Amino acid sequence: MKKILAMCSVAVLCLASLAGCGSAKSGDTSAIKIGGSGPLTGEYAIYGNAAKQGAEIAVEEINKAEGTTFFELKYEDDQGDPELAVNAYNKLKDSGMKISLGGVTSGACAAFAAEANKDKIFTLTPSASSPTVNEGYDNIFQMCFSDPNQGVASADYISTKFAGAKVGVIYQNDLDYSKGIYDKFAAEAKVKNIEVVSVQTFTKDSQNDFKTQINNLKAAGADLVFLPIYYTPASLILNQAKNQCDYAPANGYFGVDGMDGILTLENFDTSLAEGVMLLTPFSADATDTKTANFVSQYKEKYNEVPNQFAADAYDAIYALYNAVKGGKVTADMSLDDINAALISQFTSMKFDGITGTGTTWNSNGYVSKEPKAVVIKNGAYVGM
Repeated sequence: MKKILAMCSVAVLCLASLAGCGSAKSGDTSAIKIGGSGPLTGEYAIYGNAAKQGAEIAVEEINKAEGTTFFELKYEDDQGDPELAVNAYNKLKDSGMKISLGGVTSGACAAFAAEANKDKIFTLTPSASSPTVNEGYDNIFQMCFSDPNQGVASADYISTKFAGAKVGVIYQNDLDYSKGIYDKFAAEAKVKNIEVVSVQTFTKDSQNDFKTQINNLKAAGADLVFLPIYYTPASLILNQAKNQCDYAPANGYFGVDGMDGILTLENFDTSLAEGVMLLTPFSADATDTKTANFVSQYKEKYNEVPNQFAADAYDAIYALYNAVKGGKVTADMSLDDINAALISQFTSMKFDGITGTGTTWNSNGYVSKEPKAVVIKNGAYVGM
């Protein structure tokens, strides 16, 4: 009996040893764990899933090139809610996250980033663009250009391409993203002599009926409508303007990167978006090799054209990869050491990606890259 018990004990020890060895061989202990949160369900799910999917393609490419599990990526659903984003952060931290993609939407990411700053986990958000995300933090960086930059760029483009236009605006005044872009646009409009004839607002609770706002723009004679908003309310505005208010501004509609995704919105008549212009760092019809390869893979894997959120997340992973390599970061380093190494790399390197070449970051985590103007033609984004 003692002999049998001894043999059983040896067997158990061997199995435990094999399990441990198996874990080591799988690459888990040497892989650098990256965590992110985003709205994978709910109102903003197009954004969250696009970012997750773009990041996944980059991780798969890098792991294949390295011949091992170099990066291990995990996403949690925060539904764009700050409280759920904190829950997501804690889950990712408990799972061993060493580097973070933060959140996808600005409000949720700001809550996520506050926790990441406390723990000194380096964060590069692909798409959260509000200054509140990284204000006062040295370890929170952005892959997308910030809301103020979008406001300035929009004013620049409108003043150059639509000189003399009568501009109407509809923005969401209880959303940091929308208000941040509008505030900077309004300031720049005065400097650039843009004639803003009507400014209309809405809130999250009132984003179903826009007839009053649309009719006010119509009465003011607005011939170009600036929409610094997300695609869901934008889709309703386009629908109600045509079908209920008989309003078609002569110079069309001009939006920002939050409207990227409108073409894949379920049950949306994409013909309503024909001619809509927007600023984005990414154009899926670009012919350079990097973009063409990414778009091809994304279409094959997910059966849809990638939007800016997917592209920025793809670039975010590659920017992290370049910084990890340059800073000689390994999975066994402390969070403080990884954070310090990546801050040093990001504030000194240049990065060429599919959302911009010669991309740089300053010590506040803000990115510098040129936006692109695209227009929707025949149900697709086309570079202007």
